[in-house]
Amino acid sequence: MTVQRIQYRRYGGPEVLRLDDFEPRRPGPHEVLVRVHAASANPMDWKIRSGVMEMVTGRDFPRGFGTDFAGVVEAVGADVARLRVGDEVLGGTSPEGAGSFSEAVVVEESGVVHKPASLSFEEAAAVPTAGITAYQAIVREAQLNEGQAVFVHGCLGGVGRAAVQFALSRGASVAGSCRPTAIKEARALGIHPIVGFDFDPGSLAGRFDLILDTAGTLPMTATGMLAKRTGQLIDINPSPAKFARSAMPGPYRLMIAQPSTVDLDAIAQAAGSGTLHVPIARTVPLAEAIPALTELELHHFPRGGKLVAVTE
Repeated sequence: MTVQRIQYRRYGGPEVLRLDDFEPRRPGPHEVLVRVHAASANPMDWKIRSGVMEMVTGRDFPRGFGTDFAGVVEAVGADVARLRVGDEVLGGTSPEGAGSFSEAVVVEESGVVHKPASLSFEEAAAVPTAGITAYQAIVREAQLNEGQAVFVHGCLGGVGRAAVQFALSRGASVAGSCRPTAIKEARALGIHPIVGFDFDPGSLAGRFDLILDTAGTLPMTATGMLAKRTGQLIDINPSPAKFARSAMPGPYRLMIAQPSTVDLDAIAQAAGSGTLHVPIARTVPLAEAIPALTELELHHFPRGGKLVAVTE
């Protein structure tokens, strides 16, 4: 079976991306072949493509672009029991197995769950990475409880927006930072108070049980001022310096989202029930996705939601 896939033959910027013919391999014992209907972009995707994660992804080329997808199971490995041919699913690949911007992708069964019938393929494709990162930060790591207070730096990004919704659904209050032009949108999401990215942390000193830095740009002094004495500080943007800081005693933790079928299914159900909504800012055919991906990466357009590519 030959399909079309966005891929690249060396690490680099968006200029290395090509839409090429590709022949997916047969799924292994614990893998499934999914006919992709929609795929969504995440900042992690261009980090993978740029080579920043080369120690994880290796140097085998060509490599596919993208991790998040939704589609229909077309073939299953010999030991797959949870999924069947014809199932509508959503999921994500591993960084080394990326390739969701394609007409078909082979992925571990553990990275795929059933798509709620209430979600379109486009809506479902927007959920996995943003949802699981936010869910694991709010629910697994912070174990946020009713009555607690959260500050989300970058509250209208993909992860930030999902984190706000999970926090509110657990009975917490949420404050956050965003662009001045997006304050009305943040207010409608239930965020209060709302500040700009260059806010004075002294104005909110000692108020929060959790500070979640989704943008990775909140100064250490600011996080310390914002937190209560027993507050937690979670960052989701890795760097060598942050790994070192996270290893030291103290409330700061660098969190890297981990694959989890249980968590992915919880996120899918939250999206299906309306508890989680990840907006879509732009939808393009797969054949037009490379210019759209380039515009998103270099110019941060469109804002306010995910970029989704569809194959049909």
